[in-house]
Amino acid sequence: MTSTNDVAAVVRSAAEAGHRVKAIGGGHSFTDAAMTDGHLISLDGMNRVIAVDGYDVTVQAGIRLYELNDQLAERGLAFPNLGDIDRQSIAGATATATHGTGAALGNLATTIVGMEIVTGDGSVVRCSETVEPDLLRVARVGVGALGIVTEVTLRCVPAFNLRVRETIESLEDILSDFRATMQGTDHVEFYWMPGSRRCQLKRNTTTDEPARPQSTVGYVRDKWIGENLAFGTVCRVGRRFPTLAPRVAKIVMSAASERELVDRSDRVFCSPRKVHFLEMEYGIPLDRVPEAIERIQALVATLPYPPMFPIEVRVSAADDIPLSTGSGRQSGWIAVHQYVGAPYEAYFHGVEAIMDDYEGRPHWGKLHYQTAATLAGRYPGWEEFRATRRRLDPTGTFRNAYVDRVLGPIDDPSDRG
Repeated sequence: MTSTNDVAAVVRSAAEAGHRVKAIGGGHSFTDAAMTDGHLISLDGMNRVIAVDGYDVTVQAGIRLYELNDQLAERGLAFPNLGDIDRQSIAGATATATHGTGAALGNLATTIVGMEIVTGDGSVVRCSETVEPDLLRVARVGVGALGIVTEVTLRCVPAFNLRVRETIESLEDILSDFRATMQGTDHVEFYWMPGSRRCQLKRNTTTDEPARPQSTVGYVRDKWIGENLAFGTVCRVGRRFPTLAPRVAKIVMSAASERELVDRSDRVFCSPRKVHFLEMEYGIPLDRVPEAIERIQALVATLPYPPMFPIEVRVSAADDIPLSTGSGRQSGWIAVHQYVGAPYEAYFHGVEAIMDDYEGRPHWGKLHYQTAATLAGRYPGWEEFRATRRRLDPTGTFRNAYVDRVLGPIDDPSDRG
């Protein structure tokens, strides 16, 4: 696909035949959110920047974040915040409410100020802050259930540098004044290995200082050799020899180091990730995070096979998007991982049971075991989203197994059975 017309033609033909359609972006999601037994559309050919109007940038929905970051930088612009991976398409990242960290900053979808969507019958609808603003608010996080997003307009900010300060801190010190720590500067996160009390705390602060990036040798040592090659090696050892897994976990955290530098924002936010893993991430009320972490620590002590990846803890601002994981509340984020091929089910199920006690909201693109029945009460705008779905896709052109499980039926006669 290279244009909205291409997408609309496929959807229209499929809908007339009673077939289903899904679009796939970067394929980064851990769930089957983009899978289908019907027509699968790739948006890789839709990767252009269409227009720039001040800070508002309109792009085709298939553009990957790493491509867009470079093109924004060439124009003196940037995203206000990003996650730590940039391989996703902009449509996929926003549809799943992908986020970075920052107590005053929302997820990536909150930057959207305009959208073009191909709906269930192949029609094209457009919305913005002045044209159908309610549709814009709902559709920014659609989990692929409302239609195929073909263009988005993003409100960017002037390009900026970040001052990076990464230190080794104790878990007790971080949790003792957790809110103050996480709100201490623009972007704060930490990594903690269950079984250890040692954390790598990352503080990134907007600065006017000129870039002082890490040397090429240092970057290769830390990011490619340390965080990827060496880390992957110790994980493979732990997977091959399970009795060594606890020792491997300690090695992983003890390898974390301190550093300071200044660099372009997206180069700080995003890092290469070459070690394969599975991930679950939940957003819960910020003040409940310390208690949840202590409970996860206790859970891990009971597992037959310990995690070999550190837990990542972040924070994000509240927003007004009905299906956003930040809808109506500031969130603390707890992400758990396991090396691919290693047992993870007991770990993930146990963590999810803890998150349920805090009305946890799962990241839409990461593994979880929730259903529409368990999730509906956790989102104040749930029914508003359902109404929008009935309007844009009344016959279920964009349904699949994942959407059926997490969002339920469309409540249209043609959707029954």
